Amino acid sequence: MSTMAASHHFLSRWKSRWAAVFAKAPESSIDALPVRIHGAELSRTAASPVHVKGFDQPLVWVVFGLLMFGLVMVYSASIALPDNPRMGANYTPTYFLMRHSVSLVVAFVAALLAFQVPLNTWERIGPWVFVASIVLLMLVLIPFVGKSVNGARRWIGLGFMNFQPSEMAKFGVLLYASNYMVRKMEVKEKFFSAVTPMATAVAIVGLLLLAEPDMGAFMVIAVIAMGILFLGGVNARMFFVIAILLTAVFALIIASSEWRRERIFAYLDPWSMDHALSKGYQLSHSLIAIGRGEIFGVGLGGSVEKLHWLPEAHTDFLLAVIGEEFGFVGVVTIIGLFMWLTRRIMYIGRQAIAMDRVFAGLVAQGVGIWIGFQSFINMGVNLGALPTKGLTLPLMSYGGSAILLNLIAIAVVLRVDFENRVLMHGGRL
Repeated sequence: MSTMAASHHFLSRWKSRWAAVFAKAPESSIDALPVRIHGAELSRTAASPVHVKGFDQPLVWVVFGLLMFGLVMVYSASIALPDNPRMGANYTPTYFLMRHSVSLVVAFVAALLAFQVPLNTWERIGPWVFVASIVLLMLVLIPFVGKSVNGARRWIGLGFMNFQPSEMAKFGVLLYASNYMVRKMEVKEKFFSAVTPMATAVAIVGLLLLAEPDMGAFMVIAVIAMGILFLGGVNARMFFVIAILLTAVFALIIASSEWRRERIFAYLDPWSMDHALSKGYQLSHSLIAIGRGEIFGVGLGGSVEKLHWLPEAHTDFLLAVIGEEFGFVGVVTIIGLFMWLTRRIMYIGRQAIAMDRVFAGLVAQGVGIWIGFQSFINMGVNLGALPTKGLTLPLMSYGGSAILLNLIAIAVVLRVDFENRVLMHGGRL
């Protein structure tokens, strides 16, 4: 009898458990809301959970669109390069397309990993990223380590791509400057206390970049640092003093270099006999390409200037090929997308600062300054509005390390936006 009683007790407990699993949950006034029209209850509708998007989808699609269009244009601009006798016989029509595709895959994986890193971790490791970038800038100057192209030693060969430490230096200065402004909030009204450490850091990076030489990257880094100082709370008087000092420094650098002075003179009159076939050659052919495009362009693949007339058509002068093949409409579309992208990134940063997340906000706005200023310089050079400078068009031009760091920076911005959304919906980081 004891065995039968135990069996009966076990079966009863088993039935009660499964009955509880499949039993209908009682209606709750919280989970079910009545629908009333003119005072009459028609039905009761179960409440559904609110779906919160974890990232800024328009930002992601604009970035993706620029990347894909850039891939197409890099192929279009480089397809004829193997026919150039200066390139040698080791290139195929798809050489630059394949390498750019590999760079995009590597950059995409790196961006996914960067998105997983919380902003408090970036704040902690920011100074070390900056130190690592300085070490790499030193290594690139060592013979047999740094790769020299056209007289400039700016790359470290990694086999599948050439890594450019100056791109990492932009990201390192961005993190360091944002971290510095958070740590030194109490001295931001004191000029020398607030500015001297940052000025020293930028000066060290600048000297290493000028030794390569890479004045374009130095300009971008200086503007990033200056912009973060201003956005971090350094008053306007100090900001204008810094701007004047930087302008004087760049003017002195240009005045002390003969070939840089020649570039300025060529920019002022690229069509003269003295400049059209020398320092003004790239600018004059860039203007010819954009002029040929007129309103709607000559069509994809129809560019003539990319056929060995316009140097660096797939890197620094990609916009000129876009202007020739897609015309005024194509150029204005690209300018509009970069304007929207910069504004959106700045908005995400401003939102983070409004939530008292100063480091995250300054990092996002620093990325906005980086993308906005570099694209402005590249477009100005291609359109003849600025002197010729070796800066690529972000997210679009051929260049593995540039694409890699651009996407990592965008991933960090998306992480800032993700954390903003979590906090706004009552979550915790």
